[in-house]
Amino acid sequence: MDTKKLRQKILDLAIRGKLVPQDPNDEPASVLLERIKEEKERLIKEGKIRKSKRMASSDMPHYENVPFEIPSSWEWTTINTISKSILYGVSESAKTNGKYRLLRITDIQNNSVQWDSVPYTDFDENKAKSYLLSDGDILFARTGATVGKSYLVQGLTEEAIYASYLIRVQTYDAVLPQYVKFYFESGYYWEQIEQGSVGVGQPNVNGTILGNLHVPIPPIHEQFRIVSELSKWMGIIDIIEMGKTDLQTIIKQVKSKILDLAIQGKLVAQDPSDEPASELLKRINPKAEFACDNGHYPKGWQYVFLGDIFNHNTGKALNSSNKEGIMKSYLTTSNVYWNEFDFTVIKQMPYRKSELNKCTVTKGDLLVCEGGDIGRSAIWNFDYDICIQNHIHRLRAKGDLCVTFYYYVLVYLKENNLIGGKGIGLLGLSSNALHKINVPLPPLIEQQRIVQKIEELFSSLDDIQKSLEV
Repeated sequence: MDTKKLRQKILDLAIRGKLVPQDPNDEPASVLLERIKEEKERLIKEGKIRKSKRMASSDMPHYENVPFEIPSSWEWTTINTISKSILYGVSESAKTNGKYRLLRITDIQNNSVQWDSVPYTDFDENKAKSYLLSDGDILFARTGATVGKSYLVQGLTEEAIYASYLIRVQTYDAVLPQYVKFYFESGYYWEQIEQGSVGVGQPNVNGTILGNLHVPIPPIHEQFRIVSELSKWMGIIDIIEMGKTDLQTIIKQVKSKILDLAIQGKLVAQDPSDEPASELLKRINPKAEFACDNGHYPKGWQYVFLGDIFNHNTGKALNSSNKEGIMKSYLTTSNVYWNEFDFTVIKQMPYRKSELNKCTVTKGDLLVCEGGDIGRSAIWNFDYDICIQNHIHRLRAKGDLCVTFYYYVLVYLKENNLIGGKGIGLLGLSSNALHKINVPLPPLIEQQRIVQKIEELFSSLDDIQKSLEV
């Protein structure tokens, strides 16, 4: 179930007057807007608010070409018309202690605020009155990656003001802020934000653009019914999403447990007729030391260094002054992900003939990142060769091995923080550290059975994962 699309569909029905039935006894929204107009004029005369430069107090918005049809009891208007205040926040520094909490864009996550983690600030008490937050205020992110994101203030327990990258909207009493907040989550609202945002690189929406956004307004009693119905539906969707998140976590944990069983020799049964790993190791590397005690591994397994069973080396360091050799495409760590490759950007540099043997990757080689996400690995399964640079280890089996089994070993070690890097500043996995990673060596046939079982189980779990995303 695509819960994002479901949310948008329900919000879309709500702002079009199709979520709850209309009641002919409701006072029309046109009367509501007239009352707002009268209140606005009164507040201007009393000097409590300023006359808007965007619209004369005697004007009412008229729409010849409405964005979409709404019920006859509704009215099209603007955020500016229904708001007694649209105000930017303060440019104050966050502090550990102070008189007021200072709410910032970054404090708003998933429509909620952890007030205990919101910093404090000091601000002139007389000026602060204009910026004090109240329940029912709506805050709007006016710049950056989260431009357009909004937050409905509820349940304040301390005095709080808000930072300059936020705009506060205070609606008149004739309009429910909860209804406006739901509107701020609708697809139509986001279409207007995308069309109205300005700026290159860093999009922003100012108070004028925000005030001029079109909004369909229902009668006040219908607003209550819409908010009640939307709250019910959004609560149901939240539960569904929580269940999906829980199931995704469970899937991840199950995969981790499968790898744990595989590496311990408990995922598939041992077959006494399999050739022991000791014989396999003699063929692969006669010079390798044989462990007298294979630890907690099953009988027939061996305990070895990764370097005992794989030849390994890194590629060529990029050197702009070195222009000798044949131009070859090469992989960097930004191309290598967990058992997949990103070919969006493939660079080239010259390789001498003497360097090609060391730096060329062929089908079946296991690649391991030396830096960045240390230990991230993938098997090169393509029918053409490519080169590597010096931040990638190339592992090539010294003999008969199931390389995919060792890919899963590296995944297991990474998940359990058993692969790390050393260095000052930038960490890296040295060739020596890679060589000395302890790994199990099961019989070759068992390696293949283990991989087959892992991929069978992972495939079933992936099918479940995909069903959550539909």
